[in-house]
Amino acid sequence: MNVLQEGWFSESDHLWPGQKLSFEVTDVLYEGRSAFQDVLVFHNKRYGNVLVLDGVIQCAEKDEFTYHEMMTHVPLFCHPNPAEVLIVGGGDGAILREAVKHSAVKRVTLCEIDGTVIDVCKKHLPSMMTGFDSDKLTLHIGDGFEFLKKHTGKFDVVITDVSDEAGPAESVFNTTYFQMVKNALNSNGIHVTQEDGPWLKGSKCFYELDFAKTVFPNSSYYYASVPSFPSGEIGFAISACSSDIRFEEPLRKITNEEINAMGLKYYNTDVHRASFVLPEFTRKILAAP
Repeated sequence: MNVLQEGWFSESDHLWPGQKLSFEVTDVLYEGRSAFQDVLVFHNKRYGNVLVLDGVIQCAEKDEFTYHEMMTHVPLFCHPNPAEVLIVGGGDGAILREAVKHSAVKRVTLCEIDGTVIDVCKKHLPSMMTGFDSDKLTLHIGDGFEFLKKHTGKFDVVITDVSDEAGPAESVFNTTYFQMVKNALNSNGIHVTQEDGPWLKGSKCFYELDFAKTVFPNSSYYYASVPSFPSGEIGFAISACSSDIRFEEPLRKITNEEINAMGLKYYNTDVHRASFVLPEFTRKILAAP
C-alpha cells in the first residue's frame, strides 16, 4: 500500500481532486491484504486508532460514534418496532454495537463479506466490537447481495454500512441492490445507507438517494458531522416501504435516562430532527430536476 510516506497517511489523489486528507501516523498496528481488499490500521495522536480499507478512511476511534449513532438510531427510532435488523457490511462492529442497545431489537443479523476486517477490528478497535458479545447477534460471513436474494419480507430495518463503490462493496451501488433490500423488508421496513456530503461532490453526492427514489415510495437525506472525514461531514440516504413515515420526527423519543443508559455521545431527539434541516445550497441541489 503506497499510502504511508514520511510518517503520514494520505488518501488517494483520485478521491477528492485538489484536496488531500492526511493524518500523522505514530504507529502502524496492522497492514495487510485480505481476500478482498487492503486493510490498514494506524494510530494517530488526535484520533486514536484509524481503520483504512483500500486506501480510504472508514472510521477513527475519536469520532466514530457520530457516524455510527446517526446511521443506527435515526432509522431505529423512526420504526415502531424494529425487532429484526440486518446490517450489510459493518465489519468494524460499531453499527452492531449501537443496534443491540435497543430493547425493541430482538435479533441483529450482520452480513460481512470480509472476515479479516472483523478479526483486525477485534484486536485493534475493541471499543467498537462489544456488540459481538451480544446474544442478539447472528453472524453471516458472505456477500450481502447474495444473502438478500434468499430473504423476503423478513427485516424491519436494513442498514447498509459498506466501503466506497470500488472493491467488495461495488455490487450494492445500483438500483438492483435497492430493490433487493426493499424485497427483504416488511411493509413497515426502513433502509439507510451512507451518502456523500455536498461540499466535495455537489449534485453527484446524491447517487444513493437517486437509487432509493426509484425503488421506495418514501426517501430522504440527512447528515452529521464527522471531523475525520474529508469534508467533516457524512450524509445518509434513508428510505421506507411506507409513505406514512416522517423521518424527521422519531416515533419514539429518547429520554435523558435512556441516553445515559445507552452511552450515547451524539444522538438525541433534537439532533435527530436537526439532521434533516439542510443548508439552502443543499436543498437547491436536491430540488433540482
